[in-house]
Amino acid sequence: MKTNRRKSLQPKLKRIVPSAGNSFYVKRFIQTENNTLPYWHFHPEIELVYINYGHGKRHIGNHISYYHDGDLLLIGSNVPHYGFAGRLTKNESEIIVQFLPDFMGPGFLSSIEMKEINLLIQKSTQGLSFSGRTKEKVGIKLTQLLNLKGFDRLIKFLDILRTLALSKEVDILNAGGMFLEVYANEHDRMTLIYDYVANHFTDIIELEKIASVVSMTVPSFCRYFKKVTGKTFTQYVNEYRIVHAQKLLSEQDMTITEVSLTSGFNNISHFNKQFKLHTLKSPRDYRKELTKVIQ
Repeated sequence: MKTNRRKSLQPKLKRIVPSAGNSFYVKRFIQTENNTLPYWHFHPEIELVYINYGHGKRHIGNHISYYHDGDLLLIGSNVPHYGFAGRLTKNESEIIVQFLPDFMGPGFLSSIEMKEINLLIQKSTQGLSFSGRTKEKVGIKLTQLLNLKGFDRLIKFLDILRTLALSKEVDILNAGGMFLEVYANEHDRMTLIYDYVANHFTDIIELEKIASVVSMTVPSFCRYFKKVTGKTFTQYVNEYRIVHAQKLLSEQDMTITEVSLTSGFNNISHFNKQFKLHTLKSPRDYRKELTKVIQ
């Protein structure tokens, strides 16, 4: 029974099959569909995700954050991540493109003309989020891509990749570069840890307990977690709680104190301090600024 549970928590390998006559996969999903996998998964294909509206949590490699007003993401090959829609967001619609690094054939990306795109694909293992005019322009191009076929679809897609490659409106999310080719042996453990935090972040999580979840001593666990994620376990739990608080402040009509308690903080002063540390704003200012943006 224990073995079956462990298997169920491992990051799932998602198999992606392009439609006949295409070298990459393109699909649009609407809010009522289960458009991306709502669990920790990975695949060898690079994934371009455009969320036109909506808000929610995103967990890519070692990175966890909250987004609002849509998103445009490029996630590299074998970078583990959660789905961004369904139970995790409230999107209106989403377009995804998935393609292998060598989808144009071996050696194609090595050509001098593809220099910028090749560099973009290499950087995609860091998890890239595009904003501003880039997000707007690429969103339009991706919508156009849906109605094209064959050669025209390919040319439009290469144009999209070049637009991303030349953009300066980009943030690196998975700065530690966590992906399966590097940490193949780590993912069983990391999935158990992430799953436990997701289900117990509102509780006090003792180091002894989380260490026992992955059958390690506390000192070994602390060294291991810091090595893999680049942060302490306490930092990660606080980060997870703050992202949840951002979600509540954006989506729920709750007082700051209620948000603090619901996010796992039993001390309002500590909550305010941690929130400002992670967002550079107080919870009250964060909500005010978000309200202005929405209006």
